[in-house]
Amino acid sequence: MKCNNCSVEAIQFEIKLEGAKNLSASHIVIDHLERREIEVIQKKDKLQMDEKGAREFLDFCRDLLDIDHVVFRINQEAWKPLEEMPQVFATEWIDDVIKNERLFCHYQPIVDVDENIFAHEMLARFQNEDGSMIYPNEIFPAAKIRGRLYALDRVCRMTAVKYAAALKGGKGFINFIPTSIYSPEFCLQSTISLSQQLGIDPKSLVFEVVETEKVEDLEHLKKILTYYREKGFDYALDDVGEGYSTIEMLADLKPKYMKLDMKFVQDVAIDEEKQKVADKFLKKALEIGSIPLAEGIETRDDFNWLKQRGYQLFQGYYFGKPAASPLYNQ
Repeated sequence: MKCNNCSVEAIQFEIKLEGAKNLSASHIVIDHLERREIEVIQKKDKLQMDEKGAREFLDFCRDLLDIDHVVFRINQEAWKPLEEMPQVFATEWIDDVIKNERLFCHYQPIVDVDENIFAHEMLARFQNEDGSMIYPNEIFPAAKIRGRLYALDRVCRMTAVKYAAALKGGKGFINFIPTSIYSPEFCLQSTISLSQQLGIDPKSLVFEVVETEKVEDLEHLKKILTYYREKGFDYALDDVGEGYSTIEMLADLKPKYMKLDMKFVQDVAIDEEKQKVADKFLKKALEIGSIPLAEGIETRDDFNWLKQRGYQLFQGYYFGKPAASPLYNQ
């Protein structure tokens, strides 16, 4: 069965006309679009059409309608003002990136207290057709605007699993966006199948929750993590201090690893406020049986301070930047 959200199907627009002026002009709009051989489905105050139709609608209706009382949505997402529609058109390039899987992974080492390699995090890197780089702070907002977060997250997960196979049994951390998974049994099936095909031991993969968008549905997240656990995989929570503020929540989620965000790590050796956060985080992790991991370490002083406090795993430029090949202990 094919998932429309996880593939790059043609976008269907739903446009809602509000106000007497707009509703009375709807037949003019429909007549124009149909003359342009654009299929339009009308349901009361709503019009449904493809992207070509939406472009024509926007161009034709700027002067005809009261634009402030027209909203649209794609993929049954939230309604948006019509003035945001050009952004959806402008991000069409992301469809090509996803369809043609123009991405690869770099490996960043995660080390233990003795600075031995414990694992690698797989970090996605994206490319235009000409080979130039697309940075994550460009691609993820574009995917959100165009309704492609599901598809982007899936292709990132699948690519990361393929790259994890190169670790030959070494542990790999793979990011995922929980809001892009609406049914773990369905959405994660291909990820699990691929890892099995590649002969990857489930215990060598750690799926890491990325709070690209704040997780509001805790029960949904628990369902996803339970599915991973039942399949034999471990999971980690990122930015724990921000999104999961109570011991009760964390104890319920039972993460194998908890990551202290880099904003509390950098300069922690000299910043008393960051030290308080780091200590609170450490206490929380140990209390629920999670392994504390500090990310974003760039200096020896920060590493030593965190190690002395009881942190067990570490990640950051001090130990190695993301690279095309994994590092191994000498």
